[in-house]
Amino acid sequence: MSEQTEPVIKIENLSKNYKMFARKKDRMLETIFPMVERHGIFTAMNDFNLEVYKGEVLGVLGKNGAGKSTLLKMITGVVTPSGGTIEIKGKISSLLELGTAFNPELTGIDNIYQHGQVMGLSNEEIEQKKQEIIDFADIGEHLYQPVKTYSSGMFARLAFACAINVDPDILIVDEVLSVGDMAFQLKCFKKFEQFKKKGKTILFVTHSITDILRNCTRTIIIQSGKKIFDGDVKEGVERYKKMIVGVREKEEKEKVPAQATKTTIENTGEGTWKSHFTENPDLITYGNGHAEVIDYGMFDEHDNYVSVLENDKEVVLKSKIHFHEDVKDPIFTMTVKDFKGLEMAGTNTLIEKIATGEFHKGEEVEVAFKQKINVAPGKYTLSFSCTHFNHRGELEVLNRKYDALLIEVLSTKDTVGLMRLDSDITITKK
Repeated sequence: MSEQTEPVIKIENLSKNYKMFARKKDRMLETIFPMVERHGIFTAMNDFNLEVYKGEVLGVLGKNGAGKSTLLKMITGVVTPSGGTIEIKGKISSLLELGTAFNPELTGIDNIYQHGQVMGLSNEEIEQKKQEIIDFADIGEHLYQPVKTYSSGMFARLAFACAINVDPDILIVDEVLSVGDMAFQLKCFKKFEQFKKKGKTILFVTHSITDILRNCTRTIIIQSGKKIFDGDVKEGVERYKKMIVGVREKEEKEKVPAQATKTTIENTGEGTWKSHFTENPDLITYGNGHAEVIDYGMFDEHDNYVSVLENDKEVVLKSKIHFHEDVKDPIFTMTVKDFKGLEMAGTNTLIEKIATGEFHKGEEVEVAFKQKINVAPGKYTLSFSCTHFNHRGELEVLNRKYDALLIEVLSTKDTVGLMRLDSDITITKK
């Protein structure tokens, strides 16, 4: 059978329940009298199924408390499932709670050996990897002092070095790639890239949407202990963004047709800005409908339509918003994204400290963002939205039009990386 038909991680009907006691004495009474139940049940994971294949970089998204850490702890054996099965093929190294196998009374060098033994390495294998771990951690003579004397930064450096240098088949990373100073963080990310190039299987948990888009080949979303999405990275990220602002998929599907017949403004004819551009038929749109982005476009300084942008010239990005309800202090936004969904540049009226005031039902406003967009040559999407903070201080999406227009950026000179730089270079011969 091929590698793609044989998962290295196979999870079936996984569940995890925790006993919840209202009072401390209830826990004690149940311990003494086990036949008398005094606890409730909190279900952290429920009927969870997942297959992960060799070479995949799986991004795991979910709000705090969704069950992400519980899942990873069960995969690594730190927590015992209440039900279901987990099958693992290959050696796992996890960057969850760094240093859990460390003994604070032992020195750093002794803990290198102890960690290696816990990972199933022989003394000969540990000897072979020891110097690599020492060099990676780079904590100097502190290596020969008890770990309990370490600062939190030194502890994290040694723990990370031990975990990442055992050459696992499966690497599990949970929000720990940014430990230590900037130089050490760079080493961490380079090591992570090496694992990807070697075709290692990686489970990557982070709240950074950018890291998910850059690193992952597949994404799952966990909500209340259940997997609610499994598939394309960009699609998963967009769905997660909706979750963050409280848009539920079921509500969205129910409300859109009603809005389309009652409140949506017809603005699709030849007189619209967007009719002069390449519109994305698969644009992503959602919000509570209190306002609506009805038109958008890209213009030069003389208000002429521009479909191809030169990255050394000023451009004006315009959006037109219609208000279906009274809205105070709306936030108007624009974003440039690449075709993977990575946000390259963007701004909004809140960032620019512009007071927008109050708008009433039936009013319309035109918003113009004038700037140079110094991204590298290529194809991009333009997104526009209108949001605001409600009386509880929560961000509400009134309407978003993500990936609405497809544009191309040209450059009059070569660029290195993602952005165009126009530098004044001085060479002084001595």
